Amino acid sequence: MSAVPVSSDTAILDVLRRGRALSISQLSDVMGVTATAVRQRLNRLMAQGFVERHAAIEGRGRPSHQYSLTSLGRRQAGANFGDLAMALWREIRQIKDAEVRRGLLQRIAGQLVTLYADQIHGNTTEEKMASLARIFEKRQIPFAVETAEDLPVLTALACPYHDLAEEDRSVCAMEKMLFAELIGEDLKLTQCRLDGASCCTFEVSDNAANSLPSPA
Repeated sequence: MSAVPVSSDTAILDVLRRGRALSISQLSDVMGVTATAVRQRLNRLMAQGFVERHAAIEGRGRPSHQYSLTSLGRRQAGANFGDLAMALWREIRQIKDAEVRRGLLQRIAGQLVTLYADQIHGNTTEEKMASLARIFEKRQIPFAVETAEDLPVLTALACPYHDLAEEDRSVCAMEKMLFAELIGEDLKLTQCRLDGASCCTFEVSDNAANSLPSPA
């Protein structure tokens, strides 16, 4: 199931992001739709991990249920800052000192690593690449893991940062830093959509490849 809510569900996320848990009847009143419609949307959002249900005991009657955002839901509900990201990236681009700019990119990549690191599983480079592909798949960004000359290749079939990359390809350098840190291998960008390729591909760099154990 897609990990991105359909458009009819985003209204619930917007209501719940205001901070307090609400019941189905309360959500129905606020949104002006039927309780059945609210229940259907909540079921989808709970299945996707965006919303959680709590039992609320009031008086002597049966406990009612209230709904609130999970941490994943809070991130999704707030993921509408494309313009802000573009503005911040333009400011980064204005930094003239290459070392300062590179250091900032490394720190940004490091912050993203802390968000994704616990979702990377596996012992081999290929297994870790597959975990990384699944992370982006949940965000509807298709990635694939293939093998070329006995080495795994991570292929981005669509760019996660398309608008930013169109303006400044240093975002590609940040992305490579992020992937390398998560996978635990030095990587090289061997193809890039900005150069006319159909996709972007990341491969283990020559130095790292020489240090990999031979397949059994």
